[in-house]
Amino acid sequence: MSRATACCGKVQDLKLSKLYQHESREQMKIETGDVTESALAAALIEAREAGGIVSPEKLPTTDPSMKEALGIQREVVRATGPVGGFKVANKPGADRIMAPIFAKDILPSPAVLTVPADEQIGIELEIGFRIDAPLPGPGAANRRQAMADCLSLVPVIEIVRTRLPGDAAPMLKLADNQINGGLVVGSPVKDWLGMSVAQVTAALTAGDTVLLEGAAQVPGGDAFENFLVLEAMIGDHCGGLCPGQVVITGSLNGLPYVQAETTVRGRIDGLGSVSLDLEIQR
Repeated sequence: MSRATACCGKVQDLKLSKLYQHESREQMKIETGDVTESALAAALIEAREAGGIVSPEKLPTTDPSMKEALGIQREVVRATGPVGGFKVANKPGADRIMAPIFAKDILPSPAVLTVPADEQIGIELEIGFRIDAPLPGPGAANRRQAMADCLSLVPVIEIVRTRLPGDAAPMLKLADNQINGGLVVGSPVKDWLGMSVAQVTAALTAGDTVLLEGAAQVPGGDAFENFLVLEAMIGDHCGGLCPGQVVITGSLNGLPYVQAETTVRGRIDGLGSVSLDLEIQR
């Protein structure tokens, strides 16, 4: 059993919703031209390894389905893992989505990341949850409280980097792990249950540019509710949720892009600070 498909030594035996049911590779074909799930996964893996962009001719001519995008995620994880966390989107009126984040891309704050001088890097300040203990099973008493007791709160900067050309279609972005490029994680807060994880006061700067200052709303309304949405739908997708992983819950500041050389500083009142220096790759 590979590390990418196992969680803490065993595969979680949780039910998936019909939307996220695993299908065999033979069933998971992208029905647009000759581009299959495995071919697109291979192109994304190659782009990750080379630090480049997938060639347009290797992309399907129409958007993959949700099932296909998740299947591509699994193939990339099998080749690239292990997984160090997940991101979840739970916006009203939109599909709920999830994507793995590779452990090698998660950095403690303060962090330094070297990137090409001309690359546009997306920066998002988010509330994250670090999983400190195995999560309670479906039949656990007072499960919501038991779930919260397994978590610490962390301030996070999500680094957004795409392997896709141009303005890629939504499900292609999902296949590319929702264009995640890494995380910078601040110090954990264990005693967080009295804190608001819905609306917070926060600040984010990139150099002299103010990206956020003041009140900010968590997308979907509440960070813990977003975590629970992910926990309910993830099953054993990309190994499932495990102690030590970090789950991020949505941007407090939209998605601005910056370039190196830039110093990024974030703060969420009551939670703490997080910082990232983007330096030019020599």
